[in-house]
Amino acid sequence: MAITLILLVLFVPAVTSKGSHSLSLHATYIKGNTLFPEYSYTLMLDDVVLGLFNSKTWTYVPRGNTTDEDNVIDPQHLHTVSKNMYDDFVERWIVMDGGNLTGSLQVHQKMVLCELLNNDKPGQMMTRSASKGLTTDELRYLDGKFYYQGTSYVTQQELEPYLELSKFFHENVYYPACINTLKNYLKKRGNQVNRKVKPRFKLIQKAKLDGGSRVSCLATGFYPRHINLTLFRDGQPVSDHEITGGDLLPNGDGTYQMRKSLEISRADTHTYTCSVTHLSLDNKLDIDLEFDHSEPFKSLIPSVLIVLALVLVFGTGLIIYKCRRRRAVIASIKNDYSSACTSEENMDAAS
Repeated sequence: MAITLILLVLFVPAVTSKGSHSLSLHATYIKGNTLFPEYSYTLMLDDVVLGLFNSKTWTYVPRGNTTDEDNVIDPQHLHTVSKNMYDDFVERWIVMDGGNLTGSLQVHQKMVLCELLNNDKPGQMMTRSASKGLTTDELRYLDGKFYYQGTSYVTQQELEPYLELSKFFHENVYYPACINTLKNYLKKRGNQVNRKVKPRFKLIQKAKLDGGSRVSCLATGFYPRHINLTLFRDGQPVSDHEITGGDLLPNGDGTYQMRKSLEISRADTHTYTCSVTHLSLDNKLDIDLEFDHSEPFKSLIPSVLIVLALVLVFGTGLIIYKCRRRRAVIASIKNDYSSACTSEENMDAAS
């Protein structure tokens, strides 16, 4: 087996390619005074939570299953993985923190991921470790070869035995168990992760106070999460440094959304297009936006008309109210005068 050593910190996004599936385990080990458990992990199929590990009872608790999944995970493999990962956390704590408790929390994390490609061929397996918020090392296994990248918090002599042990467990335990479990979960929850929901998308233009505009391409309600959202200017892709946004965000219903925006000036006369590509779409979809210089002023016209209408309504109401009040006062004066005259006439008649 070949193994490549590169003593560098490498941050590589832990995502699978389009059309493939992944099984990932996200574990955390905490030392210090906290309400959280010392050791815990979450198991996920793509972006769906499958279950949680309870360190108090040392048991795996399934989540979101609608069918019997007792035979999906080999209990012996689960126990082996859980125990080895816990022992590795403890060893890292001793090496990096000296096994001492300080006033602050000491957090160590690990992610293990294996991938099944869209042709049902086993892909890579990756184990990434982090301590105190920084990636410390990463081990990849692909096509019978190992690739290691990490920081030098231990000497080369101390590192070699650890890597040899990791190679053995990856090749003989972790990798076959992970791929087999991934296939079993796809049989149980394939409909859930293989569903395709078409995105709803639009290209909108919003006027700004400085006379310019913000052009935004928004796609929402789509699944799976892989999507290509591109803004074009006169048929050419807009440079990334001009674009804001682009983050993939979850919706409450399990779907996703993405927005990309571009600031343009009032003098801009270009044609802008939003292009969307997604697994749920047979073809790429485009929406064009023709910029109208009068748009910022047009957007103000309805508001101005509404304000004028309200002023007119309230003004008319106020005039009517004052007129009626004046009439009521005049009528009251007339009534008082008539009553006074009648009283005087009655007094004269009586005398």
